Amino acid sequence: MRIPFFVALLAGLFASSFASADDRPNFVFFITDDIGCYDLGCYGNEAIKTPHLDAMAERGLRFTNAYLTISSCSPSRCSIISSRYPHNTGAPELHTTLPDDQFKFPKALREAGYHTMLSGKNHIAALKDTFDVITNGGKPSGSEDWVSLLKKRPKDQPFFAWFASYDAHRDWQIDDENTIYDPSEVKVPPFLYDGPKTRQDLADYYHEVSRTDATMGKLVAELKRQGIEKNTYVIYMTDNGRPFPRSKARLYESGIKTPFLMTCPGKIEPAVVDSMISSIDVGPTILELAGVAIDERAQGISFAPILKDPKAVIREIAFAEQNWHVYQAHQRMVRTGDFLYIKNAFPELLALNKESDTSFPAGEELWEKQAAGELNENQQDIFRQPRPVEELYQVSDDPFQFTNLAENEEFGETLNQLRGLLGDWSEATGDTVPTEPTPDRKDIDGKKDKTHRHLEFPGAASGATSINAKGPVLLP
Repeated sequence: MRIPFFVALLAGLFASSFASADDRPNFVFFITDDIGCYDLGCYGNEAIKTPHLDAMAERGLRFTNAYLTISSCSPSRCSIISSRYPHNTGAPELHTTLPDDQFKFPKALREAGYHTMLSGKNHIAALKDTFDVITNGGKPSGSEDWVSLLKKRPKDQPFFAWFASYDAHRDWQIDDENTIYDPSEVKVPPFLYDGPKTRQDLADYYHEVSRTDATMGKLVAELKRQGIEKNTYVIYMTDNGRPFPRSKARLYESGIKTPFLMTCPGKIEPAVVDSMISSIDVGPTILELAGVAIDERAQGISFAPILKDPKAVIREIAFAEQNWHVYQAHQRMVRTGDFLYIKNAFPELLALNKESDTSFPAGEELWEKQAAGELNENQQDIFRQPRPVEELYQVSDDPFQFTNLAENEEFGETLNQLRGLLGDWSEATGDTVPTEPTPDRKDIDGKKDKTHRHLEFPGAASGATSINAKGPVLLP
């Protein structure tokens, strides 16, 4: 039986598209859980041992201005996988699920012939339409089967691996294979109380950070063993800041800035990148590198030009949001140049999350010392009530954002500029302040509301889940 010409033509085109699978790059996307930007050796923390990640930074790109769109576990992951701002995803609050109709960049890769894998923490959705293989990765770190998955993958397809560790999420899981830290050697940030509970808490946290480093070493060794290191882009980043008071779920640099390392020997030359990127830019970049069209629903932009020229500028403005995360919240941030601006829709509320109440040692010690009147001004942030409606910080002079310049007349022009940028972004992307927001799920002493449920999402009133506008990216 003769095959019709058009069928043969389509078959030929399909075969030619995927016959050179070995020429298309592979991707290992390693996303950690709750690791601060400055908690790796290559980012200046001399107390934490991260030799594999430090070596990765030496042979690839180390980004110094990579920002998340939210500092909250599931909304951050939903934002990254959809390349959309949290209030545009339909899953802007902790413990909410990404709707099936939202764009997912790994699904686009799968439809283009990539073998796709997710192992470890999901916290997004079922994703059976997105990944060929889904596993929980095993305990304690969620990475126990990652090398095995690389070994067992189909060898006639390029692959994309979404490897998501449980490290460094509470409760701590200490093993005898990775570094055990002496509490006397940790670096206590100035917004925490320097006491024995906090130091031990940080030492255990360091242990889990080091475990992600060991995992990276194993992955790189396997890529080399298979001879595919030079055709595999490897990315290391986190979903939000360290799980400590004034970090996770907050819009300061300690919560919203992510470590971001990227390598592919022979395709990426080593460099430190000061150009700004956002977590919603990851998907469009990977799609461009894979030769797959970027969906119109993606609000991020590709930073592929930076891989060729580390000084290239693809964005000058990053936006982020803080929504419900155990406690009620609606704060928005814009970061550009040397300034960080925050607007708070609920200034009457304490700025809390589970990590900053009394649930864990560092938070518990902070509350104890506050009650005893033993905290200094820089340790008082989570106790301020009411909070400022607006906050403005000059980051180079104020790396921990302690000095609010919003009422300083000298910075009035800057304040107006950032206020305007945030307003333009909110309008373009359909961000709204809920009139019936999700309430607190627990009180400071740990008592949970058993009848708790999510109420109105930010953006719901404007139909934000159907809005694809990016908002400002470059300064006028």
